[in-house]
Amino acid sequence: MRVEVAFATGLAPPVAGLRSFRDTERHDIEAQLGWPPGPGFTPRSKPDQVGVRALDIALLGIPRLLDIIANAGAAGGTLFGEPADAGRPRESENEVDDFPVMWAAPGDLARTLPWQLDPARRPKKYRTELVLTDQRLVVLGRDEDKGSVPAEELWTAARDTVADIERMPYSEDGSDVRVRFTDGSWTRWKVKEPPKLVGRFRNDRLPVTEGELTPEQRERLGALVASPPLQVSRLIGTMLPVTEPPSLERFSDGTVTVELKVPLSRGSVWTVTRHLFPDGTDDVTKDSAR
Repeated sequence: MRVEVAFATGLAPPVAGLRSFRDTERHDIEAQLGWPPGPGFTPRSKPDQVGVRALDIALLGIPRLLDIIANAGAAGGTLFGEPADAGRPRESENEVDDFPVMWAAPGDLARTLPWQLDPARRPKKYRTELVLTDQRLVVLGRDEDKGSVPAEELWTAARDTVADIERMPYSEDGSDVRVRFTDGSWTRWKVKEPPKLVGRFRNDRLPVTEGELTPEQRERLGALVASPPLQVSRLIGTMLPVTEPPSLERFSDGTVTVELKVPLSRGSVWTVTRHLFPDGTDDVTKDSAR
């Protein structure tokens, strides 16, 4: 699996837009890492927090407006959804009072992570990606200003040095994960498709082919491809036939996740996700429950 990755960013008003780097005694280790200078970490005062909250409210209104324009009402196929409910912090010391994205004693694996993971240090058009294989965890980097220049390998670790990857719900769009290493260190990353990454790492969500589905799942898949459950406003465009093969992944309980790339007449493509149970029935709730 290959997804975009970067150090996470604080969400709570005191740490919004910030990140810190700590040892196991909560000392700041940023200066010890040998990285290019960064913005540092200073939690916001109460007056500053009010300003951040006002900006949040203003920004959160935009998706609601777009939802009205799109008039997209089908479950699992809306073009613009409400902002994800981040819920409450699970760890106030790491999500409100402080926001470490690296937690490591001297010599721990997390201290070897590349500085390019930090959006505040790298060039604006520099991107980092995470590659998960059956043997390794790899971080790649690419400067988009350099066109087709291949990505460079910035960091790698054996997969068996990773104890777990877990989702951190209190984050923007629920996109944060914490990667725990076997030496006790950890890092907090923002990634695309966190449920898929966690499932792939834990081997309870693996790619399958259409031929591996139950007859009932194959029948329902054909119906979804022929008529995707997506409602689209005329302002957005009209649906075109699905031509790209669907992405299929199976959970350990036999449920199969289907991702359909639905092209629209005005050039955009929307991904519709459904979850097929072995008997062919389907819903849209499995990812949100994981």
